[in-house]
Amino acid sequence: MAKRTHFEIGGERVAPGTRARVDIPVSTLSNHTPVHLSVEVIHGRRKGPVLFVSAAIHGDEVIGVEIVRRLLRAAPLNSMAGTLLAVPIVNTFGFLNHSRYLPDRRDLNRVFPGLSAGSMASQLAHIFMEEVVRRSDVGIDLHSAAIHRSNLPQIRLTPDNERLADLGAAFGAPVMMESSLRDGSLRMAAEAAGVDVLLYEGGEGLRFDEAAARAGMAGTLRVMRRLGMIAAKGVPRAKARPVRARASSWYRAPRGGLFRGFVGLGDAVAPGTVLGAVANAFGDVESEVVSDQTGILIGRTNMPVVYEGDALFHVAETARAAAAAEGISAHLDVGALFDEDEII
Repeated sequence: MAKRTHFEIGGERVAPGTRARVDIPVSTLSNHTPVHLSVEVIHGRRKGPVLFVSAAIHGDEVIGVEIVRRLLRAAPLNSMAGTLLAVPIVNTFGFLNHSRYLPDRRDLNRVFPGLSAGSMASQLAHIFMEEVVRRSDVGIDLHSAAIHRSNLPQIRLTPDNERLADLGAAFGAPVMMESSLRDGSLRMAAEAAGVDVLLYEGGEGLRFDEAAARAGMAGTLRVMRRLGMIAAKGVPRAKARPVRARASSWYRAPRGGLFRGFVGLGDAVAPGTVLGAVANAFGDVESEVVSDQTGILIGRTNMPVVYEGDALFHVAETARAAAAAEGISAHLDVGALFDEDEII
């Protein structure tokens, strides 16, 4: 059997059976501080796929950073096959500023594959594509809801992609939802380059959510197991089958005012379910928000003060909502995802 070769990235070589942190130059701040795209490379002794795991493409979505931190300390990685490229913070600029965007207000996830001589966002997208994505076979991109919103842990995948459907089922998030590719997104650029990407959503911007962190960590390990990169020991089993949804609906504020939500993430809803209400400050005018779908609540606002048209609830449509809600409660049992002594 041929000896495994070094893995090359950012002008450095990582030997088989070792791990290294590679800092790829990106830019320099106005105060002369250098900015890097930092990648933790774990290059196994045995052959296997190259998987990238990325977080904080939107700088305020910090839950993915915590998931990567925990992943890099996980015991199953000690005898890994293949290669893991872990990038806890892609958008350093937004991360430092507690912002979704880059300093020029561009959304990094709308400029892929980028240009080597374009805007700051475009250059960063280009570096990430060339140094990380194109060196990989498959990827997991970690996200959360925006600030003031929360998402139920969920996997989004490209419709009619059987490989991603298989990996999404292995991930084992409470909900697996088909989601079309958007122009300029990492997923679209990666798939055009032949690299399939699962997108994980869970929790809220600028907040840690323990259930979302553990679901993301456990799911990533299960995908690595499915790819043959790690053994089964130390990889938690999913407590229930994911709910698969092919469509979803947003419910918006019918008026401006004070919002009260009556359903929580993971709850089953049906036509006629009152999701919440928006009232004026005097309490003499109130408008209910009523579901016209059968499904599972996968996202909601946390803001009590809303404008007319604000997104309040996100419902994944599924005919088996009531049964699915029971399985989701098992998914969200934090103690069931890991034993307490396994929290890292």
